[in-house]
Amino acid sequence: MNQIFFLQATPSAGGGGYFQLIFLGGMILVFWLFFIRPQAKRAKNQKKFIEDLQPGSRIVTIAGIHGKITAVNPDGTLSIDVSHGMNIKIEKSAISMDWTAALNKDAAAADKK
Repeated sequence: MNQIFFLQATPSAGGGGYFQLIFLGGMILVFWLFFIRPQAKRAKNQKKFIEDLQPGSRIVTIAGIHGKITAVNPDGTLSIDVSHGMNIKIEKSAISMDWTAALNKDAAAADKK
């Protein structure tokens, strides 16, 4: 009395390809909105931040070195004073935008007191 039932595949209704294309398009849109666009905006802000660096600005490097810019060199580097009279030369791209903003925010808050 063992009965074996075989399920047969039924042909799907037409239009399934359109749903897949719309779904794929939606996924690409979501990926662009949440990943590519914010990353491009952040890169643009970082570039503007680096271009606006001037002598006298207090900065923090991505390695955590705190200093004050003494010179902006034409070769794309900065000379920074890390201690009284101790200068080092670093690449502009080594400046941390987030940490520098936090440092300057804390300094501005301390100046208000």
